[in-house]
Amino acid sequence: MGQKKLIRFSEIESFSNVLQYPANMPGNWHLHFKNNHPLTLELACGKGEYAVGLGRLYPQRNFLGVDLKGNRIWVGAKTALKENLNNVSFLRSQIDRVAEYFSKDEVDEIWITFPDPQLRSSKHKKRLTHPKFLRLYQQFLKPGGFIHLKTDSPVLYRFTKQVIEMYGLQLHTDIDDLYQQKEVSNELKIKTHYEGLDIAQSNRIHYLSFSLPAQPLAVETDAALKQWVFEQEKE
Repeated sequence: MGQKKLIRFSEIESFSNVLQYPANMPGNWHLHFKNNHPLTLELACGKGEYAVGLGRLYPQRNFLGVDLKGNRIWVGAKTALKENLNNVSFLRSQIDRVAEYFSKDEVDEIWITFPDPQLRSSKHKKRLTHPKFLRLYQQFLKPGGFIHLKTDSPVLYRFTKQVIEMYGLQLHTDIDDLYQQKEVSNELKIKTHYEGLDIAQSNRIHYLSFSLPAQPLAVETDAALKQWVFEQEKE
């Protein structure tokens, strides 16, 4: 591990706005933030640009970036501390453990911004909008709570639209080319490090917002989704 990473890992140990694999957090996030404001998650937050950006826009809401990479979290956490953004914090943990840290209906909203699209069909279950993860989110996201996806990957965009259709999710917004819109909300103008890299080289940003039903997502539909994914690969 490089010296820079070691220094950052050491520093976040003392950051008041970084929690690493914390215990006894379900139902207690209001104690951490010292208020009862609505809580929004940024999953796979990387350097936390969205958590910080949203924190600037909405001081009466709380934002929590979740990621495993401590050296990346350091960037957003350091910025939040420097700007006295007391409504922005970070949770270091694997995303597939996220449901362990929240109680039922404790989270109001979820942002998924430029996650790894897991392009190989064999890894489609690792996509953060796969029903496997959506079922985790159902355990703590309030009924009707929005999930936002912002990505430059046409593969992840199409996959998520298929999930929304096959599982009967409620679609709120579908924008195929965000910056071609006449008006773009301040929320969607926030740019991350990965957006700037344009890894997909698609020259466009896709955006979806949707919400989950109250009932569990049908497990038997997973096989049909898998078949669709592999058929897409053949085309």
